[in-house]
Amino acid sequence: RAVCRQLGKPEFPLDHVIAIAFAVFIWWFSTGAILYLLRMPSETYGLSVVTASAVAFLGLVGLWVTSDDTTAASAFCGFTCALAVWAWHEISFLTGYVTGVRVTRYVPGDDELPRFIQATQALIYHELAILVTAAAIVWLTWGQPNQVGTATFIILWLARLSAKLNIYLGVPNLTEEFLPPRMSYLKSYFRSRSMNLLFPISVSIATIVTWLCIDAARDPNASAFQVAGHSLLGTLMFLVVIEHWFLVLPLPVAALWNWQSNAESSATLQSSSDQPLAATMPSNDQLQMLARRTYH
Repeated sequence: RAVCRQLGKPEFPLDHVIAIAFAVFIWWFSTGAILYLLRMPSETYGLSVVTASAVAFLGLVGLWVTSDDTTAASAFCGFTCALAVWAWHEISFLTGYVTGVRVTRYVPGDDELPRFIQATQALIYHELAILVTAAAIVWLTWGQPNQVGTATFIILWLARLSAKLNIYLGVPNLTEEFLPPRMSYLKSYFRSRSMNLLFPISVSIATIVTWLCIDAARDPNASAFQVAGHSLLGTLMFLVVIEHWFLVLPLPVAALWNWQSNAESSATLQSSSDQPLAATMPSNDQLQMLARRTYH
């Protein structure tokens, strides 16, 4: 750091790099893992939800245990535990277990209010579950110095709510490919358009919060806990900004998680490559007929 100051270069401690790399990796990997589970047969969804429930419970315990700890490790733990709890909401919703009172397609009408009411009905149980979980996390960590996990969950909640509203109002990229077949009715509530008035507001607010987190993480008087916590939150907010831009930019977003779809494709190709070989092998009757023709 002293060399950086003497050379007039901005210092970027290794602590920041580790936190940024960790946040990006766990975001990418956890998203891919959820998408992989959603591509499994629907008969496996129940087991996925049960497993996610156990992991979420451990996440809540981890948030409570580390809430009074202000080490860098506790910041990473709080961040990870919040993601584990959030994963339950993603899995339980996309598998169709916790959705809403309405599980059918939108009935078109002339007014916007009925469309909004129907869309809300399709998500209401999911949104209430998130609200209850957020309240539980705030209660578990209330008055404690380690609020990284609480802030992480709230960021994920507000970011996803913003994304849902933007998709409802209309964006070019609706990310329909991420919905499993049993949730395809939700597509009827989406709207495809070049832009909506909420999008620039969402991106601007997220960008400002990102900068505030980065600025706090680079404070020379910040402790190791504060550096780790603000770096993790700042990276998460940056990913929120990127995810919002994915909604309007013509980018192959699904390619980010081709690692799990490629594995499925390889298995399919392997099984299909074995079948033609078995199909082209001549039967005993064909061999006998061929022998008769040869000798006659």
